[in-house]
Amino acid sequence: MGISAVTPAAGEDDATMHLEFADNRLLVDLCGEYDRNLTQIESQLGVQIVRRGNQLAVMGDARTEAGDVLQSMYQMLGEGRSLEHGDIAALIRLGNAEEAAPEQMEMFRAGRLEIRTRKKTITPRTEAQQAYTRALLDAELNFGIGPAGTGKTYIAVAVAVQMFADGHVDKIILSRPAVEAGERLGFLPGDMKEKVDPYMQPLYDALNDFLPGKQLAKLMEERRIEIAPLAFMRGRTLSNAFVLLDEAQNATEMQMKMFLTRLGEGSRMVITGDRSQIDLPRGVQSGLRAAERILDGVDGIRFSYFTSSDVVRHPLVARIIRAYEKDEGTGA
Repeated sequence: MGISAVTPAAGEDDATMHLEFADNRLLVDLCGEYDRNLTQIESQLGVQIVRRGNQLAVMGDARTEAGDVLQSMYQMLGEGRSLEHGDIAALIRLGNAEEAAPEQMEMFRAGRLEIRTRKKTITPRTEAQQAYTRALLDAELNFGIGPAGTGKTYIAVAVAVQMFADGHVDKIILSRPAVEAGERLGFLPGDMKEKVDPYMQPLYDALNDFLPGKQLAKLMEERRIEIAPLAFMRGRTLSNAFVLLDEAQNATEMQMKMFLTRLGEGSRMVITGDRSQIDLPRGVQSGLRAAERILDGVDGIRFSYFTSSDVVRHPLVARIIRAYEKDEGTGA
């Protein structure tokens, strides 16, 4: 299942790297449908990749970096792991980052930290995601703070499903402030479920990624998995549960205190949010900001922070976030 370097053909210069792949089936998966994986590498690294049988010829100044990425992809596939757009982007990012240590690249290749669910296995793709995942597994109360697309909620839901499947918790409770700027559900059409569901859809989407549809429906019917607005948490004691508050920047200070004090015996609690997207009315303090200040240094609470370099959605998302950060920094 190995990869070997090939001597350049006659007439070809040293600017071309040749890689030969022993398993042609894995090579097909590596290239992707219509060679889309190769196209992604070409676009992001500015190289040209040509497939000839079971060989790939890589041309361009970044051919060494591209070769490392291709070998890491092949190794992942050989270990039986799936290969998605974000995985390739992460390998490219780790290979390009000036601050990325060699062991960090090897850590990603080896998949030393994985979250296994019924439908898929998740591998944290950046150093911040690795640290966040470890914190979720180690600490009872965690905060994940950073911009959109960094995997804060997705990883937390994956860990929740894994801990539930392993019997560490008896139920999963996912929550959000139901409506930006105040949960004014009465003005929306339909019954309570119809009012709330559109705001909770990202949580449903994450669960659907990790659990088969019939099993998810049964668990929700049995209320072993709950998705509810933040306001519905008042008065409850959440024991032996994995509890997630998403979009926490839109919780008020009092709502945040209420939620945090729901933590019961045998439970894990995670609060995720993006301080740059606060939708509360002017003059209303964000509960997330207040919690950062008040709980800083409290034993047993972990804060994990993400930046635009941790974005694992479309590469353009990271550039959009950096552009907004630059604009805010100039006061324009």
